Parts: sequence; structure tokens; C-alpha cells
Amino acid sequence: QVQLVESGGGLVQAGGSLRLSCAASGLIFSMYTMGWFRQAPGKEREFVATINRSGERTNYADSVKGRFTISRDNAKSTVYLQMNSLKPEDSAVYYCAADIRPSTYYSAGSYNYWGQGTQVTVAS
Repeated sequence: QVQLVESGGGLVQAGGSLRLSCAASGLIFSMYTMGWFRQAPGKEREFVATINRSGERTNYADSVKGRFTISRDNAKSTVYLQMNSLKPEDSAVYYCAADIRPSTYYSAGSYNYWGQGTQVTVAS
């Protein structure tokens, strides 16, 4: 079965950096668009970033543009999210998502597979 396992979350001071990883198994990774979403307590899950199958095309939420970078290594079936200049409002559970062809790349409902999430907490 398909498994997405996130890692790399933790507690960091504002202005710091974290690198999240999502290791995929049970699928042909290079055929899937990958995305990162996040959900803070009491809020809806929101789009963070997405990357196409080859890694040539990326999209970001305006709130993270210029600070976060999504990348992938198809040989390792892993997608990454490098997060720099972190702010307290970036605190959330971060989820990795996969779909062969998401109808709307920024919509959580367009992704078929999800990881369990990793907590990111940014202290002010």
C-alpha cells in the first residue's frame, strides 16, 4: 500500500530553519505530483507548495514564497521542504500529499494520498 512518512519537524526559534522530508513507498514516485500542506489548530488545512513529477515546476502559497523551497529526489522517492526565515505563524502540522494528476494543485481535496504529518513549532 502507499505510504508517505514525514520527518524533520520540531521546535525552532523565529528566523530559524527546518528541512522536512517525506519518504514515499508503494507507488511509482516519479509519476506523482507531490505537495506540502499544513494545518494549524482550529484552522483548515492549507496549501504550502507543490512540485511536478520531474521537479521542473513548483508552486507556492504567497505566505511562504521566497522563504520555503520544495524539491524532490525521484531516485530516493523523497520530497523535501526547506523552510527558512520561519515565523510563529508557520507553526502547524505539516502534511505531505501525492496524486498522479491533482485537478487543482492548491486544493487538498485533489490529492489521493497523505502522510500522518509532522509538527512544526516556531517560537517567538
